[in-house]
Amino acid sequence: MKNLLNYIQSQFTLTEDDTRLVKNYFITENVPAHTKLLEAGKTERYIYFLSEGIVKGYLNIDGKIVIQHLVPEHDFFTSLESFMTETPAPDYYETVTDCKLLKISKSDYNLLQANSTFWSNFIKTVTNEHLNCKLERVKDFQILTAKQRYLKFVEQQPNLALNVSIDNIASFLGMEPQSLSRIRKQITF
Repeated sequence: MKNLLNYIQSQFTLTEDDTRLVKNYFITENVPAHTKLLEAGKTERYIYFLSEGIVKGYLNIDGKIVIQHLVPEHDFFTSLESFMTETPAPDYYETVTDCKLLKISKSDYNLLQANSTFWSNFIKTVTNEHLNCKLERVKDFQILTAKQRYLKFVEQQPNLALNVSIDNIASFLGMEPQSLSRIRKQITF
């Protein structure tokens, strides 16, 4: 809970009532590695805050796994459209490592929004941050080489680079694992 409160307080001032509401509405859950949190076709019921560990979000396109998200510690994740519209999700979310999650259900999310002064603005801020990351990722695919994308990934997410499989990193960066292996051999850190 401390990591979540610190994350929120880094952007917004919380009153004692706001802090109490967050503590009441978020549930802590310890999840082992390789556990599916969401499967395509099912409706997302939670927004998660990853306090410890690594999570991946992916699509299964005709048997090929396409990694869309590698979630580092101290970040939010969910299948947003599924959560907001209560419709089936197109994607999967799975723990890569043992994880400590804090989650809030749709009904509690709505209660927190109705009963707090900060939540609505906080969610807008987090959503905008994630949208900006997606836009930057699209731009990177358009203008950076595979090697440049990998170097940027290592620089910005060293923990992910060390703790996520080459197959998952390669998929996330839009390349084949063999290509990433060649790039890694060329680089001397």
